[in-house]
Amino acid sequence: MPTLPAPKPEDIATESLSASNTVHSAAAHAGSAHVGSTHVGSAHVGAGEFPNGSAILHTDNPNTGNPSQLPPQQPHSKGFRSKKTQSKARRRTNHLKEVPPERDLRNKIRDHCRQLTSGWDKQHALSQEELESEARQVLERFELPEAFLGWTLVVLSSEFWRDQIALVPPKRRLLLLPHCLKHAEGCPADYDQYGLDCKQCGACCIADFRTRAEQLGYKVLVAEGSPIVLKIIVSGYVDAIVGVACLNVLEKAFDKLLLAGIPCMAVPLLSSDCRNTSVDEDWVSEMIEVRPSVPTVQTYSYLPLLRAASGMFQPEQLQRLAPRVRVPHGNSQNGDSQKLSTTKLRSKNGKSQQDNILLQDPIAATEALAHDYLAKGGKYSRPFITLAAYDALTGNHRDSKSDPEQTDLQKGEQTQLQNIPDAVYRVALSIETFHKASLVHDDIEDDDAYRYGEPTLHQTLGLPTAINVGDYLIGLGYRLVSRELESLGPDVAGDIINRLADAHLRLSEGQGAELLWRDTRDKQLTPLDAMKIYALKTAPAFEAAMLCGLRCAAPLGELEQPLKQLARHLGIAFQILNDLKDWHGDQDNKLAVGLDTLGGRPTLLWALALDSLEQEHRDELLQIVGQQQEKDKTSAESSEFDAGRIARVKQLYHQANVFEQARELVEKYQQRAEAIADDVKPESLRRLLYFLINTMLHNPAPPTPKVTELQSYRVEK
Repeated sequence: MPTLPAPKPEDIATESLSASNTVHSAAAHAGSAHVGSTHVGSAHVGAGEFPNGSAILHTDNPNTGNPSQLPPQQPHSKGFRSKKTQSKARRRTNHLKEVPPERDLRNKIRDHCRQLTSGWDKQHALSQEELESEARQVLERFELPEAFLGWTLVVLSSEFWRDQIALVPPKRRLLLLPHCLKHAEGCPADYDQYGLDCKQCGACCIADFRTRAEQLGYKVLVAEGSPIVLKIIVSGYVDAIVGVACLNVLEKAFDKLLLAGIPCMAVPLLSSDCRNTSVDEDWVSEMIEVRPSVPTVQTYSYLPLLRAASGMFQPEQLQRLAPRVRVPHGNSQNGDSQKLSTTKLRSKNGKSQQDNILLQDPIAATEALAHDYLAKGGKYSRPFITLAAYDALTGNHRDSKSDPEQTDLQKGEQTQLQNIPDAVYRVALSIETFHKASLVHDDIEDDDAYRYGEPTLHQTLGLPTAINVGDYLIGLGYRLVSRELESLGPDVAGDIINRLADAHLRLSEGQGAELLWRDTRDKQLTPLDAMKIYALKTAPAFEAAMLCGLRCAAPLGELEQPLKQLARHLGIAFQILNDLKDWHGDQDNKLAVGLDTLGGRPTLLWALALDSLEQEHRDELLQIVGQQQEKDKTSAESSEFDAGRIARVKQLYHQANVFEQARELVEKYQQRAEAIADDVKPESLRRLLYFLINTMLHNPAPPTPKVTELQSYRVEK
């Protein structure tokens, strides 16, 4: 991809961005060093946002060549290729998801991919760009059009991982099957929270695949793109995934698994129709039955560290790393074996368990509330970053001296995690306590109704108690590090505490700027100012997580400034994606769209709209939000009139093309972050940076949105 270094102040005026001059200038300023100081690296299955790779074919010839007469394809290089040698331009991918129509052709391509990958160095998974470059060479070899790129990527990636999956016992594998293989008419199966509950009636191939897989010991899930899949594997139930799906689903569901280095194989459906589709059934059977054939080098995976970050917040681990002072684990005041817990608290307005807790020990109540909230929900991405950064400089070790019944992945996981001392775990835990404290306070300041799919803490316990819990979490974060003075050494511990304090101050400055803007009547905002807020509010947490983990391993030296700049680019891009997510809603925190806009928060989308609209529509937009501020917001649910406002704002956003402009900015900042990562050493750290960039900024091309035509809405004069 093209190298795009961080801009120097004197170079800002010479940059260009297709969105608009103002947007481009804002990106340059916000990405510069003067603005102020959040499962993944590898193979990319499916037809994710395909970048331009090496040779792009312009042939209309659908015929296959004779493999025996074609020149041999060059094997994958054993050295890690820097992304600066590659080219990348994101685009929509629907035209890249066709399936080769002839069965003989599909077999030839798969056989060639199997032979090709057999000679590759598999110690590390391929990057997205490397995988696509190889897939394009396969298409070129067979003189096939670019339309088959997505399918070829799936086949090539599956063959890369074949030997890894073969080493995983079937009882540690998960089989994913699509419900669209069923017969649409007359299927007796029902749906539960995990997907289709197949009755194994024998009317379709789902029952055959499921029966054989379960005989071998597989866990089987009949669902597509289910978010529970990553949770299952991170929780430690399985070590590999094999699946059947259309290319659209593979793009969405398998990307993050492969980015994490989780072994995956897939057989694409022969069409993307959602009813009565078909598949190469013998391919699926072969995939289910895959067995090891030759000794295989284990591919490095981030799964052990993902599991470790999540496992830190299980009750036993959390108690070990951050022992409760007021109520020792397993010893409450009434003498039973249960620790003081507030997990099942009901509303503050009813008779709740809170009353019983306060009667037991009012002093211990705050500690119990804080620990329970710390263990509740979240992706734990920040503690993962800290652990992975430390491991990048000290880990990546493999040790064969372990339980012979363990899989290779479990052996590597055991050794990798033993290499991380408790002091580093506590530093990672402190990062999460600061994050959780900021969530408690942010929810109060923004009056958000939900967090992790449940009512927010201040909605449940009241404002004073929630504020106090947030304050307690901040103190706990500092204590976790300060008590490791002997283990870390005074210089390291002092440096880490200083970094945490600096991140805390900058985050508060960014949040303060947002609150002041939200509460003012003047809603004018430039893209530059919006991204300055983002650089302060979001980037410091990622920076602290990364640099604190590295500092536990070694002095930062020349790494410090480039990584700070990378964290800034990453934080801004991440927050822009969060703005876009606000217009789609999510299952945990935002159950309706457009709430940031109606809440009067300073978003980049708002700034881009003001910058792009004509004066008449700009005034209308300002008036819509101005009217909303006059309302007494007493309910988390949008009224019918609020829905009209949101729909009209969305119309104006589309008219100003702000969604596309925002996506272009995400890509620009991603390119800048990757350009910095290109020059980072050692290689293990560079791989981690690519992993984080790809994971945090994973953003498949969205479908074309529908714009609601409003018949009765008008702006009040």
